[in-house]
Amino acid sequence: MKDLFEKIYADKGPLGKWADKAEGYFVFPKLEGPISNRMKFQGKEVITWSINDYLGLANHPEVRKVDAEAGIKYGSAYPMGARMMSGHTDLHEQLQNELAAFVKKEAAYLLNFGYQGMVSTVDALVSKNDVIVYDVDAHACIIDGVRLHAGKRFTYRHNDMESIEKNLMRATKMAEKTGGGILLISEGVFGMRGEQGKLKEIVALKEKFNFRLFVDDAHGFGTLGKTGAGAGEEQGVQDQIDVYFATFAKSLASTGAFIAADQEIIDYLKYNLRSQMFAKSLQMQLVEGALKRLDMLRTMPELKDKLWENVNALQDGLKERGFDIGTTQSCVTPVYLKGSIPEAMALVKDLRENHGIFCSIVVYPVIPKGLILLRLIPTASHTLKDVEETLVAFSAIREKLETGVYKRLTAAMAAEMGV
Repeated sequence: MKDLFEKIYADKGPLGKWADKAEGYFVFPKLEGPISNRMKFQGKEVITWSINDYLGLANHPEVRKVDAEAGIKYGSAYPMGARMMSGHTDLHEQLQNELAAFVKKEAAYLLNFGYQGMVSTVDALVSKNDVIVYDVDAHACIIDGVRLHAGKRFTYRHNDMESIEKNLMRATKMAEKTGGGILLISEGVFGMRGEQGKLKEIVALKEKFNFRLFVDDAHGFGTLGKTGAGAGEEQGVQDQIDVYFATFAKSLASTGAFIAADQEIIDYLKYNLRSQMFAKSLQMQLVEGALKRLDMLRTMPELKDKLWENVNALQDGLKERGFDIGTTQSCVTPVYLKGSIPEAMALVKDLRENHGIFCSIVVYPVIPKGLILLRLIPTASHTLKDVEETLVAFSAIREKLETGVYKRLTAAMAAEMGV
């Protein structure tokens, strides 16, 4: 019999093996100062493109005032206990009702965390006889929820309608054998590529197939649609989404999440979501803070307008300069470059040290070998000056990448890493 830890000693995992060279700089970096368009990284000011504070609410004075006053009023513990036992309040109900109205659903239910809530919701919606059909590029929280499923599951090629239909046919045959139903899961906005899920096309398939649609709209909530109700509103099919999910960690710049659906579905879920039934209630400070943030989202459309002014300036500027930003249809702005992992590390270090630009870097195994993905998240806090400085910097680092400067700088590192 082997020692349980033997595999850990032998293999740190596809990301962990880079820890000694990457930790503290490329992964687990420490940004300091108030959350804003410009923060401090290792003592230097950088333009920050890695904060999901879409509407610029994280450090808004009105938000900070409400958060502080709620902290003084309630402390950080109240209410104690799970919602079902002792942690339920009028304000929890008020927030749920306002969220449901905002996303045009009959009812909503608060979740303590987005990741945890998504995993638990998937688990609660299906039994072993049901079949799940989901996008191969689904977020890790969806994949982990699907892993709990004791029945059949099928993945379809990303946003590929032919593949979706093919897998719905397979799922239908399976469900007819088991006597179960079908749950199709898509994201409203895919957070790495920035593409919207093909929700309009998917709901059209309800005319041919019997399935329910569950949408994770973490990046669409507050940013898309006329009122900010998300990707479903943007595509005109919000009423056809059977279960809608969004997190507070993006547009609302807080902690928590919610699901919304018909009243009977929410009534079922709130009595069967294990992650909520057996977890402490969302603390009152966060609930009051979310109510304030939601009110600002409803009553201050200028926040979303400013966000999209910055999004359009950044994305249009990148395209005009010949950068590949894929097929993003959202605020998420990916920039695809060709290069090795060592080149990517040199490039990002150059961006941060010499150009004062901080953005996320994604390399293999998250994306195919030979590609570098720089992921930028514009917010309402950014300025057009930030955009222009970033465009100049990106042009400079691309020239060094294409002329082999980073390859020469990292030749020794590449040999050491075996890449």
